[in-house]
Amino acid sequence: MAEKFLGENRMLKIKRALVSVYYKEGLLEFANVLRDFGVQIISTGGTYNFLKSNNIPVISISEITGFPEILDGRVKTLHPKIHAGLLAILDNSNHMKQIEELNIEPIDLVCINLYPFEETVKKEGIKDEEIIEQIDIGGPSMLRAAAKNYKYTAAISNPNQYKSFVEELRNNNGYVSEEYCRKLAKEVFRTTAYYDSIIFNYFDKNEIYQDFPEIFTIGFRKEFSLRYGENPHQKSALYGEFQKIFSILHGKELSYNNILDISSAVNLMLEFDTPAAIIVKHNNPCGVGLGDNIYSAYENALSTDPKSAFGGIIALNRPIDINTANKINEIFSEVIISPDFSNEVFEILKKKKDRRLIKFNIENYTKEKFQIRNVIGGYLVQDIDNKIITQNDLNIVTKRKPSDDEVKAMLFGWKVVKHVKSNAIVFSNSQKTLGIGAGQMSRVDSTKIAIMKAKEFGLDLTNSAVASDAFFPFADSILEAIKAGATAIIQPGGSIRDNEVINAANEHNVTMAFTGIRHFKH
Repeated sequence: MAEKFLGENRMLKIKRALVSVYYKEGLLEFANVLRDFGVQIISTGGTYNFLKSNNIPVISISEITGFPEILDGRVKTLHPKIHAGLLAILDNSNHMKQIEELNIEPIDLVCINLYPFEETVKKEGIKDEEIIEQIDIGGPSMLRAAAKNYKYTAAISNPNQYKSFVEELRNNNGYVSEEYCRKLAKEVFRTTAYYDSIIFNYFDKNEIYQDFPEIFTIGFRKEFSLRYGENPHQKSALYGEFQKIFSILHGKELSYNNILDISSAVNLMLEFDTPAAIIVKHNNPCGVGLGDNIYSAYENALSTDPKSAFGGIIALNRPIDINTANKINEIFSEVIISPDFSNEVFEILKKKKDRRLIKFNIENYTKEKFQIRNVIGGYLVQDIDNKIITQNDLNIVTKRKPSDDEVKAMLFGWKVVKHVKSNAIVFSNSQKTLGIGAGQMSRVDSTKIAIMKAKEFGLDLTNSAVASDAFFPFADSILEAIKAGATAIIQPGGSIRDNEVINAANEHNVTMAFTGIRHFKH
């Protein structure tokens, strides 16, 4: 024991290491350091050949186990002489007696990085058999064994740890501290948990969602750190595959709030197949427009609220032409998102050096199954709100039936109101939003704000449609809307005062449709 531990801080002497890695970057330098400290290296397959060819003294795993690597390498480290060497408690006399009787030597360090399952599963045209072969079995088993026994075995699970491990060895003359080994163990379990989560996602991807699982797993890799979070005193980072879906072509780095707004803008943009333009500010749309082309769509979106559009996020579902680019340049915008940018358009738009130009790679986009939000004591998980309402779903509850134009206006407004913070009211025609009231505690206040915004920018609400994300608890909101000029109303229905609201609409010869679906967005 005296050779193994140093001092009261339980410094572990590294005398024997098992090295088996897929990624060889930095390995040669690391192995040379181990050799300099007199560490005996055991290795497998390709790693063994790599070290041998670079004149690093190395012992084959088969020499230790007395058993060849079999089943095309599927079985090589799953052996008692390996796992007992990793799991033996070195100051337990019974453990030490057993491994001595069985001629098993302790292993003080495992250095392993796992098969590239994550990279393999992303390849185009890859066969299921090839993907399955990249599920590492021995690697996670050894890492987890060493991490469980961290007081007696160090575990390196990432090449990024080579540098700190070498520093630890050099600072302690070939020993590593128990505290440091515990930190390595924590990273092992983070690594294997993520690895298992992406394997689960692969098996789960083709499953039809039916119910919420008893165990909810989630795993994301960090893409990049952000300057700060919602506010400068908050730290933040982005995880996932954002950069696969969005290509940042120009401008300064994205902020936390930019990313939230980008997500909101694109989710709303995806509601439309015809040319559409979305302008988002603080997670709410301040203008949505359709058109025969992207220029007219953008003009329609901008006309709703050109004041709030300043500094907003613009999302367009068609490539931007030169006229639209020049129009966009008339005001400051934080981010412009488009399926493509021609060279000429790119040169026009990048004149604003800080503005971000982002290409939306729709071919890489997959709808999420769940929406996740943290709350005190846990996480809320729900289905994505992707319910689509068509004309056939509308329940016309008033005496007057809507015209074709009113139906189009109601359905357009209904798509938009779904993406507005509750309580939400949207006035629109069939091509653009005319007034948006968002996030008020009272629905009638949201209605009044929407009307006020329309008046501010000279938009006529005569013959407009009104969409409400939830039912009207009283008739006051629709009376305000009717007074402003609305002739069609779309709402979920379901209030105990529905009859009062329907009667008010009938008294003013206004048509009203119930959807039976609510679109709260908190």
